[in-house]
Amino acid sequence: MKKSLRLKALLTLLVGLFLSIGAFAQQIAVKGHVKDTTGEPVIGANVLVKGTTNGTITDFDGNFMLNVPKDAILSVSFVGYKSAEVKAASTVMVTLEDDSQVLDAVVVIGYGSVKKNDMTGSVTAIKPDKLNKGLITNAQDMMTGKIAGVSVISKGGAPGEGATIRIRGGSSLTAENDPLIVIDGLAMDNKGVKGLANPLSMVNPNDIESFTVLKDASATAIYGSRASNGVIIITTKKGQAGARPTISYDGNVSVSTVKSTVDVMDGDQFRSFIKDIWGEDSEAYSKLGNANTDWQKEIFRPAVSTDHNLTISGGLKNMPYRVSFGYTNQNGIVKTSKFERYTASVSLAPSFFEDHLKINANLKGMIAKNRYADGGAVGSAVSFDPTQSVRSDDPYHQYYFDGYFQWNTDASSLNDDTWKRTFNGNAPGNPVALLEEKDDRAISKSLIGNLELDYKFHFLPDLHAHVNGGMDLSTGKQYTDVSPYSSTNNYYGSYGWEQKDKYNLSLNAYLQYSKDFTDKHRFDVMAGYEWQHFHDTSDQEYWGLYPLSNNVVENRGQRYNNTSSGSATESYLVSFFGRVNYTLLDRYLFTATVRQDGSSRFHKNNRWGLFPSFALGWKLKEEAFLKDVDVLSDLKLRLGYGITGQQNINSGDYPYLAVYETNKDGAYYPILGEGTTYRPNAYNPDLKWELNSTCKCNRILINNLFKF
Repeated sequence: MKKSLRLKALLTLLVGLFLSIGAFAQQIAVKGHVKDTTGEPVIGANVLVKGTTNGTITDFDGNFMLNVPKDAILSVSFVGYKSAEVKAASTVMVTLEDDSQVLDAVVVIGYGSVKKNDMTGSVTAIKPDKLNKGLITNAQDMMTGKIAGVSVISKGGAPGEGATIRIRGGSSLTAENDPLIVIDGLAMDNKGVKGLANPLSMVNPNDIESFTVLKDASATAIYGSRASNGVIIITTKKGQAGARPTISYDGNVSVSTVKSTVDVMDGDQFRSFIKDIWGEDSEAYSKLGNANTDWQKEIFRPAVSTDHNLTISGGLKNMPYRVSFGYTNQNGIVKTSKFERYTASVSLAPSFFEDHLKINANLKGMIAKNRYADGGAVGSAVSFDPTQSVRSDDPYHQYYFDGYFQWNTDASSLNDDTWKRTFNGNAPGNPVALLEEKDDRAISKSLIGNLELDYKFHFLPDLHAHVNGGMDLSTGKQYTDVSPYSSTNNYYGSYGWEQKDKYNLSLNAYLQYSKDFTDKHRFDVMAGYEWQHFHDTSDQEYWGLYPLSNNVVENRGQRYNNTSSGSATESYLVSFFGRVNYTLLDRYLFTATVRQDGSSRFHKNNRWGLFPSFALGWKLKEEAFLKDVDVLSDLKLRLGYGITGQQNINSGDYPYLAVYETNKDGAYYPILGEGTTYRPNAYNPDLKWELNSTCKCNRILINNLFKF
C-alpha cells in the first residue's frame, strides 16, 4: 500500500514537472524599444500584457524587457500618445503616435496662450491627471519620464531631495544649465535656500493645474536671457465661477524599502578570510570580534510616508476661489532621515465690468523641515568590520565613544589627561554611530504671491492690457551638531549653522492686440516691459569646543577652529519684449519674437543683449488636396530659429568688478600674526552675454506614424 502511494506521488510530481516545463517553454523573453514619431525614446511608457497586470515601464533609453506568454499581446501607452498594441516577439519596436484629439487644446506659453494646433515652436503640455501616481513630494517627480526630451535625475534620493532637470541636454559648458521656472507668471530664481531643493519645492504638487515645457529657441526666446536652457511654466489650480462650494480630501500612504544591498562578507566569512591570509595567531586575527553584524541592515529601514491634502473651492458669483492645505511626512530608507512639509495656498479670480477686468490673486506658503542622515554611513556600512557589534561594553568605548564600537588609537596629542583614546582615522567609522551622533536639521519657509490684472478695453475689445506683479520670499537655516563622541569630530565635537535669505520681486506689463480680419487673416501682436530684482544674504558659523578637562587652562570651554562668514548680493534685470503671431487662411503660420535684456551682472558697455526668434508653420492637412485624405490625421511642417542668452556665466553677481576678499578665520599671515589680509579676486570687465542659437525643422505627421 505504501509503495503504491509513493508511486502515485512520484507520478504526480513527474507530471507536474513536465507541465511546468511545458508552461515555461511557452514563455518568451521580449526585448523592446519604444519611441515617438520623431525617433526620440519614450521614457516611462507603460508596457502591459493585455488582459493581465504583468508589465513594466521603459528605461531612460526607451528600452524594456519582459517575460510573457508566447501568444501574448503587449499594450503600450504613454501620456499624450495613442496606445499601441503589438504581438509578443523576441524583439519588438513600438512607435507611439500623437493623440490628435488634443490638437485643439489651449496651451499656456510665454506671456499668453495659443491653440496647440497653431503652435510653431516646440512645446509640450501635460496635466496632473496624466502624471505619475503615488507619493509625490516635489513637482519635479510629476515630470519624471513624462515629457520627451526632458531629463529629471534625482540628486541623491534623500527625503525631499531635489533633482537635476535638463531640457534637451545642457546648452553651456561652464554656466548654469537649469531651465527657467515660471509659476503663475512669476519667473523664479533658481538659487535655493537651506532645506529648499529648488523652486519646484515651493509648490504643493496637488495645487498644480498644468505643466508647459518650452523646448526650442523659437518658443523660449520671448524669455530672453533666462531661457537658454528651456522654460517650465506651471499654472496652479483655480476655482470655477458660479460653482457650488466643495470640500475634497486626497491622501495616500506609501512604503519604501531598499531594493537590494551590496553583497559583502558576513562575520564568519571575514574571520575565515583573515585567518587564511594572516593566520590564526596574527595580530589582525586577534582584533576580530565574535559578532556577525549586517551593517547595511543596521542603517536601512522600511520607510512609511504619508501625504494629505484638503481643498475648498467654489465660486461666489463673479469670484471663483480655491483654498488648499497640504501636509507631507516622508521618512527616508536611511535611519534618521526625514522630510516634513506644510503648505497652504489661496487663489481668487474675480472679474468686473462684464468680464472686461479679470483679476488673479495667488498666495502660496510653505514650511519644510528636513532631518539629514550622514551620507558617509552608507559607505561605512559596506566596509566596516562585520565581526564587531554595534555597541561595546569595553570601558574605552563606553567613555570615549558613547558606547559604540570604534577603531581607536592613542589620544595624547589632544593634551587632555582624561581623554586616553580617540578615533583612528585610518579606519571607517561605526555606521550606526555616524547616524546617531550627528543631528543635522534644516527648516525653510517660503512665500510666493502674485497679483495679475487683465483689462479688455471697452472702446476696443480686441486690445488687452496685462499687468502682473509678484514676489518670492524664502529663508532657510540649517543646524548641525556633531557629538564629541563621534568618529568625525571626536573630542571637540562640531556645532554651527548656515542661513540664507532671498527675495525676488517682479513686475511685467504688456499690451496685446488680437484681431481676425474676415476668414483669412488673424493677427496677435504683443509688446511689454519687465523688471526683476534679486537679493540674497548668506551667513554661517561653525565651531568645536575644548572640554573643561583640557590641560591648557585658557582653552577650557573655549571655541576650537571657529569659522564664520557672511555676504549679501543683488542683481537687476530689465527687459523689453514683443511677439507677432500671424495666421493666413488657417493654414500658414508665422511667429516672430524679440526681447532685449539689460543685466546688472555685466559692465555697462556689455549690459544689453538682443534675443530674436522666428518660426514658420504650414498646416498641409488643411490644404484642399489633402483635407479629405483619411490616412492623414495631421500634416504640418515647422521651421524655427532663435537666439537665447545666458547671464549666469560666473558665480556671483559682480563678475566684472575688481573686488578684494578678506582671509578666512584661522588663516593669518605668519609675520603679522592675527591680522587681516586682503587678496584680489579674478574678474573680467569684458564679460558678455553667452549666446545660444538653434534652428530646427519639424514635424511631419502622417496618420500619427511618422514625424521628423
